[in-house]
Amino acid sequence: MKVLKISLIASIVCSTLLGANAFASSHREAPNITRFPTLDSTDFYAFNSYEAGREDYVTLIANYIPLQDAYGGPNYYAMDPAAVYSIHIDNDGDAIEDLTFQFNFTNELANNNQGIALTVGPADNQRSVSVPLKNIGGITAADQSAANFSESYELTLVKGPQNSGSATALTNTSGAMFHKPLDYIGNKSFGDSSAYASYAGQFIYEFNLDGCASPGKVFVGQRKDPFVVNLGKTFDLVNYVPVEGDSAPGAGDQGGFPGGITQSVDNDDLMDKNVTAISIEVPKSCLTTQGNGTIGAWTTASLPQARILNPNAKVGKTEVNGGALTQVSRLGNPLVNELVIGLKDKDTFSTSHPKDDTQFADYVTHPSLPELLNILFKDAVNQTLGTNIETLAPTNFPRTDLVTAFLTGFAGVNQLEMVTPSEMLRLNTGIPAKSRDMQSAFGVAGDDLAGFPNGRRPGDDVVDIALRVVMGRLCYPIPVNGTDTDLGLCTSDDASVGNVPFTDGAPVDATMMMDHFPYLATPLSGSK
Repeated sequence: MKVLKISLIASIVCSTLLGANAFASSHREAPNITRFPTLDSTDFYAFNSYEAGREDYVTLIANYIPLQDAYGGPNYYAMDPAAVYSIHIDNDGDAIEDLTFQFNFTNELANNNQGIALTVGPADNQRSVSVPLKNIGGITAADQSAANFSESYELTLVKGPQNSGSATALTNTSGAMFHKPLDYIGNKSFGDSSAYASYAGQFIYEFNLDGCASPGKVFVGQRKDPFVVNLGKTFDLVNYVPVEGDSAPGAGDQGGFPGGITQSVDNDDLMDKNVTAISIEVPKSCLTTQGNGTIGAWTTASLPQARILNPNAKVGKTEVNGGALTQVSRLGNPLVNELVIGLKDKDTFSTSHPKDDTQFADYVTHPSLPELLNILFKDAVNQTLGTNIETLAPTNFPRTDLVTAFLTGFAGVNQLEMVTPSEMLRLNTGIPAKSRDMQSAFGVAGDDLAGFPNGRRPGDDVVDIALRVVMGRLCYPIPVNGTDTDLGLCTSDDASVGNVPFTDGAPVDATMMMDHFPYLATPLSGSK
């Protein structure tokens, strides 16, 4: 167990670190993806389910469409019907997907795509006129007749590589189609948050998996964005002092670093944002059909290679799409493309595959984020503390500790059976989940082996973890079962500030989420 904890702690550094990780999940992370917001993956989670009675399941959540304002009418946030949204699983370690869950969406207006129309005008001059809104009245779990728009989807399992494997349509155990709830337009349309939760809960389905003894679960719908981050100030050249200003988080005593940021929900710039979540829960035994019980996972969104716009667009006929399926976005570990990959290679990373990740090796062995933080803060730190620190950035190059922890995993912990250096979220399905009230937001670093970087749960504070790791926390002894343990990856001489409590001041923990599938909280209402 001691080796397990040490290894995973090291892994945490890397996973987090390749993201040099740190600040704003993957919202609008690459130039090209900003042109395709419906295909922009914001966060990806993979964890052993912690709902009571679901211990033999794994939950995978891929969030899309970033920075949703709850009041974003009249069209709100539908998925792209031309896109293929995918969750990939590698269970043998060759960095090629062995299983892919594909989602294909269909958008439709009421009345066979004609929409709801109202009779307008006096009896001698009436017209039937289509309404401009997505609903014409209140919607409840029992009565959805006022809805003017709906989304359904097909769920497909591909065994083998996505483009050449064997595809099987997965069916709802009730025999009905899979549907997505309308976004939370507002309280007049849906009632309060508990009423909306009841409505959305009807869109949680069970689905059959061939050869699997138990069914899986699926939900696609709007959720409160679970990611927390001091977004605006971070990307304004880190416009705050990113070190804990209290003696302990939340102490309120200003006993930490002089002028350092303190914990507050007001530091979370995503506090008022929603996202669209694609969530599935699958029996562990159906994911680990080969290998050693550890899986690698990531999400992608793809479009046909060619799109020809209709100059006379009609509902459902806005363009013609054709050609080979082409990947547009990709996300495994948080923050990789956002804060690790250089600007010139961000679009390349979005279209790349894990098996080809050696092309990005320099971004791991020689990460630029620590150097940027050194440029921004070294003089101020020396002036504040009266020190003469030569550099705040770690000096152990190449960062082989990060390569081991992030790109290969650790033997016996989160390393797949075959070792192929690649970027993906790695989850050991054999490590028991912890209930919501027992989880540490710092995951493995908080002596919680069920958390990041052993997969990732919605309540894991990957920002603070990443900041500390990128600045050299692993170069100092790590407490394991009350004993300070040297990981042997680097030394304190390599990281002048590696033991400093770096933070963005935006707290997150599992209590902000639900304790059952689909875990992410009910979305914010567009109107009270």
